[in-house]
Parts: sequence; structure tokens; C-alpha cells
Amino acid sequence: MAITKPAPERTDDDGRPRKPSAPAEPREEGRHLNSPLLLTILMLVLVLFQGPIRGALAAPVMQSWTTVFVAVMVQALPFLVLGVLLSAAIAVFVPPSFFARALPSRPALAVPVAGAAGAVLPGCECASVPVAGALVRRGVTPAAALTFLLSAPAINPIVLTATAVAFPGNPEMVLARLVASLLVACAMGWLWLRLGRTDWLKSPSRPSHDGQSRDEAFWGSVRHDVMHAGGFLVVGAMAAATLKAVVPEAWLSTAADNPVLSVLALAVLAVVLSICSEADAFVAASLSQFSLTARLAFLVVGPMIDLKLFAMQAGTFGRSFALRFAPATFALAVVVSVLTGWVML
Repeated sequence: MAITKPAPERTDDDGRPRKPSAPAEPREEGRHLNSPLLLTILMLVLVLFQGPIRGALAAPVMQSWTTVFVAVMVQALPFLVLGVLLSAAIAVFVPPSFFARALPSRPALAVPVAGAAGAVLPGCECASVPVAGALVRRGVTPAAALTFLLSAPAINPIVLTATAVAFPGNPEMVLARLVASLLVACAMGWLWLRLGRTDWLKSPSRPSHDGQSRDEAFWGSVRHDVMHAGGFLVVGAMAAATLKAVVPEAWLSTAADNPVLSVLALAVLAVVLSICSEADAFVAASLSQFSLTARLAFLVVGPMIDLKLFAMQAGTFGRSFALRFAPATFALAVVVSVLTGWVML
């Protein structure tokens, strides 16, 4: 009987036995849902159920809902896209050191200068948080950076122009929004200068576009902001259309007729809806049951504190900061909106 010799043991270059390699893991093969597949399924559903869908859309309530939704979207989209393009350009092509050189060295004077800078530098709230984080990293006093964080998405030229278009019969809304938002931003900056503590503020991490070319960072920022802000705009337009078409008029009248309840309701609605500041004026204009002061509160609160902003602020500056900064901003924005509306509207 023939004896089979064992195969020679494999050795490395230095003569030591080579460890057996781990067996390759079987490749998982599965079917995953992707965008084209989801779109195909959606189209098939629409074709198969076109009769019931057409009947539902023909109802007067749905026609009213669709009219308000489409009107808000058509009016707001151009301003949203323009604002996203400009904010991405500023975040990518304007170095943060420019702001550090432009601000006064005295923190008390840097706060109003940073607030006024928001009036000339377009940017939505999605872009203001990383820009403020970059300012802090470059040595700008946190009070000035936080003032810019609040003012830039609220009083920049795109937002004020959109407000003028949304309220053609009430031009005083533009000035009221500018004054109230700037007052809140500067007041919060001075408040942080007076009461803020360094251990509440986490050092911001590096921006996500480090290591990329400027073109890649620009278009990546544009794609992210369009998808992110556009999604919240759709939610806001749907909510406004639902309030107009579905909620009984008596309910809205009850809330709108109470001065205190109307302001608080729209302030909380601004926090929940989290609409991009370039488009929130059109949603506010559609809520015609409410007073101008209540709608001013909606326009002042939204760009400064909402659900997505709270998450971004907590991620950039720390949860300890956000839990203190957000409630204070909300309360001050409501009070200043009421006082500004009482004087100017």
C-alpha cells in the first residue's frame, strides 16, 4: 500500500511556519431596495389604483389642499435654491479667518458687528451652524459666533426678499422681521457674554469637507442642503395645506382670536416644522387666520431654534450648550416678537 507523504509545510521568507489563512466569508447576495426600484413600485401603484386616487383628488378638500401646497412650493423653491447656492459658496470659498479679521477685538462690540454681518451674508440655518463652529475654531469670541449663527439665517437678503414677496400687502413685515431678529441675535450674544461659561461649550470638530477640493465641497454642500432643506419645505407646505383645508375653521379661529395662544401656537409650530428660512415666509403668509404679530413670531423663532437646529447645535457645540441655549433663544424670540409686533404692526 502506497504511503502518501504529507504536503510540505509552507513557510515565510524567514523560515517560520506560515499561519493558515482564514477562510473567505461567503459573500452575501441579496436584493436591496434602491431609488429606481422604489420609483418603479410607486408608478405601478399609481397606475393600478388610478381610479380611487383620481376620485380622492377630485374631492373639494383635496383640491383645496393641493392648491395651497402647490402655491407654497412654487413660490418658495426659487428662494430656497438661491439661498442654498449662496450659503454653500460662503461656507466653502470664504475662509473663516476673514470673519476673525473683520470683527472688533472687543467682544461687546464684536456682537453687534457679527449680527449686522448676517444682513449681508446669505445663508440658511443649516449652513450657519457649521460656519459658527468654524469661527469659534479660528479664535472668534463665542458670543460673536453665536450672534452670527442666529442672525444670518433670519435677516439675510434672500430671506428678507422672500418675506417681501410673501407679504406684498404688508411691507412692514420685512422691517419688523429684520428688527426683531437682529435684537434677539444681539441680545443672546450679550447674554452669553455675561452668563456663558466655557465648560458649557464643546470645541467644534473639523468641517466635513476637509480633504476635498473646493468644487467637491461646494457641490456636496449644495446637494446636502437641497435635499435636507427641501424635505423640510415639503413637510411645512403639507402642514400649512392641512391646516387650511382639513382643520375646522372654528378651531383655527379659536386659536387665532386669542392673542397669547396664537403667538405660542405659531412659535411652537415653527419649532416643529423646521422649515428653511428661505421658504418659511410663504408658509406664514398662508396662515392668514392668525394676526401679523403671531406670524412674526413664527418667522423670528423658526430660523433660530427648531428641531433640526437643536440637533445640529448639540452635535456641534455639545448637548450641555444646546439644552441652555435653545430654551433661552425661544423665550427671548417670543417676547421680542410680541413687543416688535405691538410697536410696528
